[in-house]
Amino acid sequence: MSRLKPAFISLYVAYLFALSAYALLQVIRMVPPPDMWPGMWMGVLLAAGAPAGFFIWLFVAKPVRTAAHPMSITVISGLGVAIAMAIAYRYRATAGIAYLGAGIAFAGWWAYLRWYSRFGQRQSGQLAVGSQLPEFTVQDLQGTPVTSSDWRGQPHILLFYRGNWCPLCSAQIGELAQQYRALETAGAKVLLISPQPASESQKLAEKFDIPMRFLVDPDNRAARHLGIAADAGIPLGMQVLGYATETVMPTVIIVDRTGDISYADMTDNYRLRPEPEDFLHHLQTMT
Repeated sequence: MSRLKPAFISLYVAYLFALSAYALLQVIRMVPPPDMWPGMWMGVLLAAGAPAGFFIWLFVAKPVRTAAHPMSITVISGLGVAIAMAIAYRYRATAGIAYLGAGIAFAGWWAYLRWYSRFGQRQSGQLAVGSQLPEFTVQDLQGTPVTSSDWRGQPHILLFYRGNWCPLCSAQIGELAQQYRALETAGAKVLLISPQPASESQKLAEKFDIPMRFLVDPDNRAARHLGIAADAGIPLGMQVLGYATETVMPTVIIVDRTGDISYADMTDNYRLRPEPEDFLHHLQTMT
């Protein structure tokens, strides 16, 4: 089922925007009954437009995290379905496409919340708190190999992120950049690791211009070794931009100066992320 996720998110978002545009056109046309009542298409616009607005908000506002269940979106979309259903009952002969379209938009929203956003129960024996961080090798932006054992001697925060294409990941890096000085004062170095091409990570490094270290995990090898790889985790169509199909599940690890794991956040929902204050508090307890 996880292999269906890339196609689902790409097709669902495209469907929402296409249906919202079509419904808006019908509302503007104001075709009167009995042929078609614009109020029914207003219902469709609410049903599809509310989830579409959520995705616009993700990419424009770039929040670091969202509620597990954005209730306002569900209520508005559900209200739109109810309106479309009520009027479809009155104009059965001409309302089938509106009723069906609104229902698909609402059902897709539930699938996004309950299925697409979730990774399921995450358990990685490799990342148990108190255990030694397994040795793995990544690369810096110039392609030079970097081994995890090189980080011993000082606490490190390891943020595994999906890539530039993920607005929540970019926002999380921006949030860390704002807290970088405080984290460094607390004694930790920040490492940002992604399987995306080095050129994309370089864009982030230039954007934030903070001495956080961006690293590349070629072919997602380190993520697979640590048990945090997301098979078929990138939306369909991103491959034409140079991204692989496989990515990493958002994960934050803090290792102490001996290389032991003292903190591991393995969220089961890609929209739920820990806050830098959590890292600062943890680092303070380590000293």
